[in-house]
Amino acid sequence: MQINANGTMLAVEEYGPKDGLPLILVRGLGSSLIHWPKNFVQGFADLGYRTVIYDNRDAGLSQRFPMRDHPSDSASLKQIIADGGALPVPYSLADHVQDCVGLMDELGINRAHLFAISMGGGIAQSFATSFADRLLSATLVMTSARLRSAALLGGMLAKRRSRSDYIDAMVAEDQVWGSPGYPMTEAEIREQAAQAYDRGYDPDAYNRQILGLAAAEERVERLQKLDLPCFVIHGAEDTLVPPEAGRELASLIPGAKLEIIKGMGHTITPLLAPKLVAMVDGFIRGQG
Repeated sequence: MQINANGTMLAVEEYGPKDGLPLILVRGLGSSLIHWPKNFVQGFADLGYRTVIYDNRDAGLSQRFPMRDHPSDSASLKQIIADGGALPVPYSLADHVQDCVGLMDELGINRAHLFAISMGGGIAQSFATSFADRLLSATLVMTSARLRSAALLGGMLAKRRSRSDYIDAMVAEDQVWGSPGYPMTEAEIREQAAQAYDRGYDPDAYNRQILGLAAAEERVERLQKLDLPCFVIHGAEDTLVPPEAGRELASLIPGAKLEIIKGMGHTITPLLAPKLVAMVDGFIRGQG
């Protein structure tokens, strides 16, 4: 379904009982709700959570945010970086937060637990430090408290690919930052990549998410004052966001719980899903 969240149209799906404990799952850079393993989402629903998944702005079937006076293609943006120019800012993590708040308002959810990965973890940190009264807890996965430089993020810019090239690239990327202890088969990766491509492949939208991430506000000091139950989960084999980043994040948040998972990289796979569901459920139930 499509929901108007503060003026942003978001693609949303709900699982589990409507009167269950609200749990909102927030995706990372360039990904969409189809990247959540089905047994991960259904695992929470089966435990009685009202489980909400959605496409972030500029991803999947959610609203696009083209910049009228600025390019979003990788070649133009890399040239701006090379020239030392100021990168355009289409929106910020704070705008992503307002989308999530608007989503909660439209669904009649006053307070919720958040489970957020990678860039979504940045969104969740911004949410928690700005609207802690709307949250019950935050689980921050494969993410960091530190901002990445525009130059580093520039190396992640996406260029347009054919469907077959995109699918091949997803297989290759899994070899770099997948979860070796909980692997997906090549057939599973190809099926997921094909679905993602057909559902809303848009490299310019992906690049705008990177620009928003590069312009994110500093949050280290605010995290040190955060009064909210937080669970930091990181993969010991994460090659995109090193586990040291997870350890630092947990050290910054008062009382945060930390779990480093051996064999986990920068992705949640069907094999890893049951372990994470049990961990997060235990954490949430432990809050009373």
